[in-house]
Amino acid sequence: MTVLTAEKNKTCLACGKVLKGRVDKKFCDDYCRNNYNNQQKAKGAHSNYVRNINNTLLKNRRILEEILPDAEETAKANKDKLQRMGFHFKYFTHLYNTKTGKTYFYCYDYGYLPLENEWFLIVKRKEE
Repeated sequence: MTVLTAEKNKTCLACGKVLKGRVDKKFCDDYCRNNYNNQQKAKGAHSNYVRNINNTLLKNRRILEEILPDAEETAKANKDKLQRMGFHFKYFTHLYNTKTGKTYFYCYDYGYLPLENEWFLIVKRKEE
């Protein structure tokens, strides 16, 4: 009997309507869930700043993915080509330093190693 009472008192986090169904339910439907989550994301003071950086990182990843053929482990591209495609060298997710002192710059699972004469070696992180 107490479970039913708890269900009747529980309301949707987005619209405030009384929820029916599972005890752990938080939203009426997908619309309310999406609306609530979108509002939470928009509340951040730097949300546009962070969103723009994430979009740039994803664009960088797509460019590296486009250059590296599926069947190949590595590819090369020059700086001019990468920049024409819209690549931004300022943004990367992490660095990988090898034992030989080389530094790879990664955009998620795709990375690049600066070579001589503004050429770059494009690689994809191997799945473990």
